[in-house]
Amino acid sequence: MKKIVVDSSVIIKWLHKENERYLDQASKILEDVKNGIVTLLAPELAKYEVGNAFLFGKKLSTDQAKIPLAAFYLLPIRFTVQSEQSAILTYETAEELKITYYDASFIALAHQEKAILVTDNPKHQGKDKKIKVVPLSEYGGKDQ
Repeated sequence: MKKIVVDSSVIIKWLHKENERYLDQASKILEDVKNGIVTLLAPELAKYEVGNAFLFGKKLSTDQAKIPLAAFYLLPIRFTVQSEQSAILTYETAEELKITYYDASFIALAHQEKAILVTDNPKHQGKDKKIKVVPLSEYGGKDQ
């Protein structure tokens, strides 16, 4: 089964669709999981990024956030805890690509798991040529 690392920009689309683009492609990822084609991974950090996106990006009240937060923990994503080895790889990646440690954590996980990274933020995550990065807008093509 193919492994896909999804970043927070993709996860948000499954939880709060308002003002989001590429919803069909995001739905296709979940369909592929259901059909046993792919398995999803994300670093634990994604949980905090999604919370911040609801709080500061979407500006949801606590009551508005309860349902999407509950749905978040039902998504078929295997969240990984960062080990010392992955922390070092993340740091090296961030330093080399001149990106945030946050963004580098998704790249490092994809590298460690030999996975594809799917993102709606290819500007930063797309800088690493050692892993395959698929912009969400292109997900579902024949080369995934």
